[in-house]
Amino acid sequence: MTATTLPASNTVQILGACPHDCPDTCSLLTTVQNGVAIKVQGNPAHPHTAGSLCTKVSRYTERTYHPERILQPLKRVGPKGSGQFEPVSWHAALSDIAARLGAIAAREPQAILPYSYAGTMGLVQGESIAARFFNQLGASQLERTICAAAGGEGLVQTLGAKVGMRVEFFAESKLILIWGSNSVTSNLHFWRYANQARRDGAKLICIDPRRSETAEKCHKHIALLPGTDGALALALMHELIQHDWLDHDYLDRYTLGWDALMARALQWPPERAAAVCGITPEQIRALARDYGACAASHAPAAIRMNYGLQRVHGGGNAVRLIASLPALIGAWRTRAGGVLLSSSGAFPVQRAALQRPDLLAGRTPRSINMATIGNALLRTSSPEFGPAVEALVVYNSNPVAIAPESAKVVQGFAREDLFTVVLEHFQTDTADYADYVLPATTQLEHWDVHSAYGHTDALLNRPAIAPLGDAKPNTQIFRELAARMGLTEPCLSDSDEALCRQAYGDAVDFEALLAQGFATLPTPDAPFAQGNFPTPSGKCEFFSARLAAQGLDGLPDHVPNHEVAHSTSAYPLAMISPPARNFLNSSFVNVTSLQASEGEPLLEIHPTDAAARGIADGDTVRVFNDRGSYHCRARISDRARVGVVNGLGVWWRKLGLKGTNVNQLTSQHLTDLGRGPTFYDCLVQVSRSE
Repeated sequence: MTATTLPASNTVQILGACPHDCPDTCSLLTTVQNGVAIKVQGNPAHPHTAGSLCTKVSRYTERTYHPERILQPLKRVGPKGSGQFEPVSWHAALSDIAARLGAIAAREPQAILPYSYAGTMGLVQGESIAARFFNQLGASQLERTICAAAGGEGLVQTLGAKVGMRVEFFAESKLILIWGSNSVTSNLHFWRYANQARRDGAKLICIDPRRSETAEKCHKHIALLPGTDGALALALMHELIQHDWLDHDYLDRYTLGWDALMARALQWPPERAAAVCGITPEQIRALARDYGACAASHAPAAIRMNYGLQRVHGGGNAVRLIASLPALIGAWRTRAGGVLLSSSGAFPVQRAALQRPDLLAGRTPRSINMATIGNALLRTSSPEFGPAVEALVVYNSNPVAIAPESAKVVQGFAREDLFTVVLEHFQTDTADYADYVLPATTQLEHWDVHSAYGHTDALLNRPAIAPLGDAKPNTQIFRELAARMGLTEPCLSDSDEALCRQAYGDAVDFEALLAQGFATLPTPDAPFAQGNFPTPSGKCEFFSARLAAQGLDGLPDHVPNHEVAHSTSAYPLAMISPPARNFLNSSFVNVTSLQASEGEPLLEIHPTDAAARGIADGDTVRVFNDRGSYHCRARISDRARVGVVNGLGVWWRKLGLKGTNVNQLTSQHLTDLGRGPTFYDCLVQVSRSE
């Protein structure tokens, strides 16, 4: 049933899918009574969700019915950034937007830029009609790199695609390395499998600069410095080689470039890596013994990476090195061995059918990296850059809060000559700088279809309730805008249900999606037991000819941070900015119950570093570097290791103590592979705020 067919007096449950940027991609059941959603819960019939949700999404009705929800189009009447708007009709808003975008497109369509990411992970409300619209215009393309670009490229260059173990088989592993992931708060359903393995005798080891909620529940925690994961992986290889904890048959049959990688790894004894990582040689040797013992006993060893570790200069190479480890010990031979960072490459998404790049009709518009939007908005026209950005259409994102070096982002958004349209649920930091804010529907109010990056089930989302107020799905907004601009391409009128069917075509049984809300992809239990990697060679590629052809090192290596720890006395502390437990990027920040649980913006600092600065727990502190400053409360805690502070994010700037957030400090430097951002490659100083 859908919202349009619900009997007014009935209580029904509607199948849906969580839209947020999380590997779990849960199947939802929304209870609707008299047309009102009264409860959102996990679908017990979906094996991965198993009836449970995180705290954030279990409060989804609070978000949908939030009293500050934007439910009508708004037009700016005050200075940019002031948040001063007046309500207008859809007719007036779309007519003006169409006229202004049309005038720019007639002169130079590349002066128009879309900006979107994973405010919804839905394939339909993300890049379907929106992508068709911008392709038809010939607008600038956006490099969507803000989260996972370096790690994704590292997987592609090593394993051939964003693929790995099936998550449910972690329950059978005997050693699990949780590397750069706070699974308890950001991958809850994987944690269930890890706990099952622990109950059955597995050892769990967490590798993370922060003593996270996950680290404190594991048998061991290795608190390395940010950006040194590649050095640790090389030292593990060194020890595996030295002690012959190797599967020589697997290496001979199913890998490419082993001799060269072995030579490189032998340059990284534990003492060298320990000095780089800020840990002890014995910690490295003990980790290698645990991993190597699995080779000797044929016990399954599994690695669960997450994307935090790749948000540094050498993030792509670090993922390449970690993803190479299972091949050294033949861990891929069993279904409970290997590595998982992302499963998204397993999904047969028909992106060309959804996004219609053919509408470009031979045009090749430039691409602008979303991670450097601060610089891009401040650039003038030039032969190198092309036209200055004159119009920005933001949907499924909050760049003023989440993009790095936010002082420059704010400066760019504040340009009076920049025409900005924002599709939103709330008056976010970005919406404050819009010329028009258009009310978008939430997941409970529209159709969508989803892939996942933490399991291998496709999911369908049905609308549970009618759109609130004058809110419209992203797709409908772009349909109507296209019509106002005289764009007559028939595919711009495709319905949401038609788009849901196009997303997978015949590759996924849409009737199964309709019937149960999910469909499991047919994937092998142990996909690489006999090689068959989706690389050009069919092998695990330690050496990538594709990278070498680009003039890059074909072998993975440790690539130091742009801002190496202890490299400057002015900024002696490394800072990472992991998500606060009750937020997801900048989503949920304004949900009253979750904001109350989180309290206020915090900086975790080790007692030694706090004492050296005369900082007491609860003090207001100034965190600063050459890019700016950020004020927040200090929490003295051993969750932070010596020399590293944890700026929990991402709070909206307007909710910060002095109108900034942690991204005031992060840089627009990019990663080694994938051109991703380097949020966790950041040096700062901290002082008490007077």
